Amino acid sequence: MSPQQGSALTWVQLTDAHQRTSLSSFVLSQTNKYHVTAAMHFSEWFTSDEGSASAEMPYMMANGTNPWAIMARDPKLNQVFNAGMAADTQFAMNFIVSNCGEVFEGVTSIVDVAGGTGTAARAIAKAFPHIKCSVLDLPNVINSISSDGTVEYIVGDMMSSIPRTDAVFLKYVLHDWKDEDCVKILTQCKKAIPKPGGKVIIVDMVVGSPSKSMFEAQVLFDLLMMVMTSGKEREEHEWGKIFKDAGFSHYKTRPVMGCMAVTELYP
Repeated sequence: MSPQQGSALTWVQLTDAHQRTSLSSFVLSQTNKYHVTAAMHFSEWFTSDEGSASAEMPYMMANGTNPWAIMARDPKLNQVFNAGMAADTQFAMNFIVSNCGEVFEGVTSIVDVAGGTGTAARAIAKAFPHIKCSVLDLPNVINSISSDGTVEYIVGDMMSSIPRTDAVFLKYVLHDWKDEDCVKILTQCKKAIPKPGGKVIIVDMVVGSPSKSMFEAQVLFDLLMMVMTSGKEREEHEWGKIFKDAGFSHYKTRPVMGCMAVTELYP
């Protein structure tokens, strides 16, 4: 395993000896008309009145609302975005299940929160058939999926309730949200898992990768968060404060591929 090798450009290369993952749909999902229009408002956003609701992020300034509301009313964008997230997730999960499988030890059920079309959950189910895998997401995502019997799909809102489970899985979810919203989400996660024995598995960016070649990728992710969401990329001490505020007792984190890290969070 060599998590620090290469830059973001190497993500289109072989993920292992047997499978090539294309990220073309991910590129399309990030270059749609709403994203591009938002990026064009970047300079205006910098000089805007901080008290204005539309000044929260360039995306809202350009489109009048947040990305999730846009996708709920634009089925084509919803499809493109979900396909892009699935491609990115497939790439990451190929690596995680092969190199970090121990994080799933002792788990018999897992809920992939905001799990989209279920790419991560299916990868976990395939690698660990004994784990019952479910996906929780909003109606505009879940209602567009035809179940294959491998994964259970549940319509819900992570801010209000998460089904009971051994483990909650969050891949690139929390970086989309403000600190206080992350605390709300993790509070619901904590309610969903048993104490002791349960945990939250987080796959997300941790700023400060030991790989110098990943610096540009970290900056690009920072810019993406500034344009698209009210969230941000965080250093480990910032994550630690959020975990503590959500009532968790301890955690362990490790970089697994460039600036991507896997964190196990315990109640």
